[in-house]
Amino acid sequence: MSKVQVTAFFIVLALFTLIFFKTTTVDVKAEKLSPNATILAFGDSLTYGYGAVDAAYPLALERLTNRRVINAGISGEVSAVGLQRFSKLLDQYRPSLVILCHGGNDILRRKSHEALKENLRQMIRDSKKRGVQVLLVGVPGFGVFGAKTLSLYQELSVEESVMYEGEVLEIIENDASLKSDQIHPNAQGYKMMAEYFNTVLKEHGVI
Repeated sequence: MSKVQVTAFFIVLALFTLIFFKTTTVDVKAEKLSPNATILAFGDSLTYGYGAVDAAYPLALERLTNRRVINAGISGEVSAVGLQRFSKLLDQYRPSLVILCHGGNDILRRKSHEALKENLRQMIRDSKKRGVQVLLVGVPGFGVFGAKTLSLYQELSVEESVMYEGEVLEIIENDASLKSDQIHPNAQGYKMMAEYFNTVLKEHGVI
C-alpha cells in the first residue's frame, strides 16, 4: 500500500469514527420531563459551585428548565466516594434526570482513568435501574496545550447510550475570563454550563 493510500485510509477511518460517535450519541432515546420532575445535579466542586456558590449551575439550570434541580455536589470528592453516596440520593430524591459531572478530582490526583470510567458506569447503571435518564458531562484534563476533555467520557456515553455534553468545561478551562481561579468557573462560567446543558436537553426533547 502506497503512502497516499495509507493516508487516505486513515482519513476515512477518522471520519467514520467521528460520524459513528456523533450519530450514536445523537440517537440516544430520551423522554420529556414532566413539569414537576426533579433533576439531580451530581458531582464535585464544579456542581457545588466552588468560587461562586450563589451562581452554581444547578441554580441557573433550575430557572432555565422550570424544574426542581437538586445540587448534590461536594467539593474535593473523588468518583469512588461519589459512587458510595449516589444510589442513596437516587432513592431519596427520586429524580427523573441525573446530570453526572464527576471525575475532576480523580484527574487532578492522577487516579486511574479506568477506575474512574467504571465508577461513572456504575452510577449510570444505577440510574437506569431506577428508570432515571442521564446526561453525562465530559471533564477535561490539563496538558501542554491546555485543557482537553478526556475521551473516556464520550466513549462511556456511547457504550451506555446516554446523553452527553463534552464541550463546555473544556471551553471554560481554557478561558481565564470564565474562571474564579485556575480550575473553577466564575458566575459567568457556571451560567454557561447551565446554558449548554439546557441546550442538550432541548435537543433531545427532554424539556
